[in-house]
Amino acid sequence: MAESEGRRPLKVRDANFAVSIAKWLSQRNITPNQISIASVFFAFLAALSFLAIPSSTGAGLSAVFAGLFIQMRLLCNLFDGMVAIEGGKSTPAGELFNDIPDRIADPLILVSAGYAISVIQWGDVLGWCAGILAVLTAYVRTLGVSMGAPVSFKGPMAKQHRMAVMTGASALTVVESFFSGNGSVMGYVILVALIGIIIGSIVTVINRTKDIYNYLENKH
Repeated sequence: MAESEGRRPLKVRDANFAVSIAKWLSQRNITPNQISIASVFFAFLAALSFLAIPSSTGAGLSAVFAGLFIQMRLLCNLFDGMVAIEGGKSTPAGELFNDIPDRIADPLILVSAGYAISVIQWGDVLGWCAGILAVLTAYVRTLGVSMGAPVSFKGPMAKQHRMAVMTGASALTVVESFFSGNGSVMGYVILVALIGIIIGSIVTVINRTKDIYNYLENKH
């Protein structure tokens, strides 16, 4: 399930389609924890799609699927919380299912995206750096809460921002494949996306750490 106290603020929760789907799911024999686990499944499919990009002349189609599965992962992240909180299906252990799948899904997507880059030899390194930093941003947030600080979802590269960048990169990779002539891509767009995520994640870690530090120092 998603956060109840200190829940990530998302305007899309108030959208009619989101409310309707969450209500439908709540009325079925579906638990928020099952939805959370499904997010890892879609992240795995996104990872397979990214891995297929450099070895396929249909790289554009692989990129389409990567973007689609990323969005499916995010929808799972949206609806697990809505079914848990608005649907009244929260469980005592729900926070485990809220947090652990995200820590698996982010690296799956970001690391595999690094292997989709063939224009440089160290694209995989960029993917691993982005994946590690994604986990670090969440670690700093969780550490702050454990120390009594308010939960911080400050960016500029929080989870929804990272996934928005990767979805956009997937879409632009489709365009890149059209200009390649043979349907393959070198990964220029994904290269820029991962560099942006790495830089943004570093700034995010710094911003969250500063907020936690200032809160704790002022508190005492």
